[in-house]
Amino acid sequence: SSHLQKKRRAATARRQHLKSAMLQLAATEIEREAAAKEAEKQNYLAEHCPPLSLPGSMQELQELCKKLHAKIESVDEERYDTEVKLQKTNKELEDLSQKLFDLRGKFKRPPLRRVRMSADAMLRALLGSKHKVCMDLRANLKQVKKEDTEKEKDLRDVGDWRKNIEEKSGMEGRKKMFEAGES
Repeated sequence: SSHLQKKRRAATARRQHLKSAMLQLAATEIEREAAAKEAEKQNYLAEHCPPLSLPGSMQELQELCKKLHAKIESVDEERYDTEVKLQKTNKELEDLSQKLFDLRGKFKRPPLRRVRMSADAMLRALLGSKHKVCMDLRANLKQVKKEDTEKEKDLRDVGDWRKNIEEKSGMEGRKKMFEAGES
């Protein structure tokens, strides 16, 4: 058991060492990315925003203002074009999402419920009320004659309970019981 404990401790120590190494790598990578972003920002500013040198005369100042206004207009046009592209892309994305949602909805199956239905009712539902189809399963059964024994004769004298049950079973039996109850 002490050998297993040593193995577990070694595995835990190895996992912790790997975690700390990964965290160190991640921290250096984040610092590198931040430095790269800052350098890119400085390059962009140096390229697009040269240092401002204010001229001495009024005419040179007006020329500078005209140049600045022209740059502002071109930047605004770029921004407007970019916004229009973004809106168009968002609209396409929404349309595709809606189509996807619609497709998912078409193939969604409703939960099925178990319905208790007799064979006659099923045939009536399938064929319609015009067709009077009766499916009496007992009628199709083969008739088997039994040898009469004294025991069965005694039972028949008392009253065959099976006959009583058959009379009360099914819709016809219920109808008879209902009519008998009314009168």
